[in-house]
Amino acid sequence: MNHLLKKTLLIALGLGLSLSAQAHRAWILPASTVLSGEEPWVTFDAAISNTLFHADHAAFRIEQIQAIGPDGEAVALHNAAMGKHRSTFDVNLQQPGTYKIYTASNGLTARWETDSGERRFWPPRGQVPTAEGFAAEVPKKAKNLQVSQSSRRVETFVTAGSPTDGVLTPTNNGFEMVALTHPNDLFANETAEFQFLIDGKPAVGAEVTVIPGAMRYRNSQDDITANTDKEGKVKVTWPQAGTYWLNASYRDDKGKKPATTRTGSYTATFEVLPE
Repeated sequence: MNHLLKKTLLIALGLGLSLSAQAHRAWILPASTVLSGEEPWVTFDAAISNTLFHADHAAFRIEQIQAIGPDGEAVALHNAAMGKHRSTFDVNLQQPGTYKIYTASNGLTARWETDSGERRFWPPRGQVPTAEGFAAEVPKKAKNLQVSQSSRRVETFVTAGSPTDGVLTPTNNGFEMVALTHPNDLFANETAEFQFLIDGKPAVGAEVTVIPGAMRYRNSQDDITANTDKEGKVKVTWPQAGTYWLNASYRDDKGKKPATTRTGSYTATFEVLPE
């Protein structure tokens, strides 16, 4: 057997997944998370990939990404480019403090079946859900119609100088994370604490998965899994320095009409420094 193919198959088996079943994971990753000097620049990669953090599937859509500075004001993305598998852009950190680079959507999603049994989904991949689109494209009566109030966020954080907390304040809209430990103050063998909220209230029982980067160079995911407690909180102890991908998911039956459920997906990337 070809050596490269054999290695690829072994990696897939080590993950407990077939090659076709590997998950597509969205991420925004800065080249560095803590910077010094006056008005430093930082470059970001953004992709949807099977392997963290190796761009091997699709580029993240640049127009969906935003940045806010320590004062809460929008910050421009410079030199943005979208390739086949990866998007890149730069951010100039003109103010000292912590910046949030993110994408967020919150709206209705739906699935149903046609009379012939064909499954339909809304919104289509890559389309942001809107009330107008839902009203125009989702039938009011359909076979096995399921409507959900859906929230999705992908975030990362960078700091110029000393960390600040302004961008960590929750919006209380949808599913989001409150970093009780600052996301740019993480160290190997130390424990960080995060809280997850759904519309401003604790997201109890949310499923949290943390995976180290550099998956390309090992035969297992080395994932850490946990569930949030009654206050929506979870603790993560970082086993070593490096980059990490965190994903949290949530579901309940408290959706507002016409939805019957609420679902949330939150993703963040972190850099953990040596102790």
